[in-house]
Amino acid sequence: MSVEHVEVFVEEPSMEAALRLVLPRMLGDTSFEVYPHQCKDELLMRLPERLRGYASWLPETWRIVVVVDRDDDDCVELKRKLESLALEAGLSTRSSPKKKVYAVVNRVAIEELEAWYFGDWDAVRTAYPRVKPTVPAQARYRDPDGIAGGTWEAFEHVLKNAGYFKTGLRKIEVARAVGEHMVPSRNLSRSFQSLRIALSEMASANSGAP
Repeated sequence: MSVEHVEVFVEEPSMEAALRLVLPRMLGDTSFEVYPHQCKDELLMRLPERLRGYASWLPETWRIVVVVDRDDDDCVELKRKLESLALEAGLSTRSSPKKKVYAVVNRVAIEELEAWYFGDWDAVRTAYPRVKPTVPAQARYRDPDGIAGGTWEAFEHVLKNAGYFKTGLRKIEVARAVGEHMVPSRNLSRSFQSLRIALSEMASANSGAP
């Protein structure tokens, strides 16, 4: 079945800024809209009511994608919570489809959006040429999803050392600058690739590809 449109819910404006630039490279001609929230707690609080609303009218050719940061949460428990919210609202998920059809895809950015930047260091270097090309080779940054101590703080530290954002990282500005140059297929973040695979499936269904 073709997918004509995707509704994307994210927890904050910087994720929205990045995805508005990157989603067309994964969804092709499939239309989409991104709905940001002020924080993760607000998204999780409002999500049950929103999903119940969608359940009453969502076309079979539409999909809902929910993206949240793991932060300090247990990834398995957070994913289970998101799945439960969708199922309780009467919407099938990619993990629990009905007759191989689903309405909702839940994805967790591990641990934060900035892990996806570390996963595509060429995009970061294009946006901020003074950062060192050897950063991904350093043990601390080799696994974008396994950076200890917070990926936001780590990314800010690297950019400050290169002479950028001396007064603090401006997250929306960075999201737009890096997102403009991101190439989804080369990203080394496993959590990003999990999102890309799901979205590519939708694009393939829309184009009629097997």
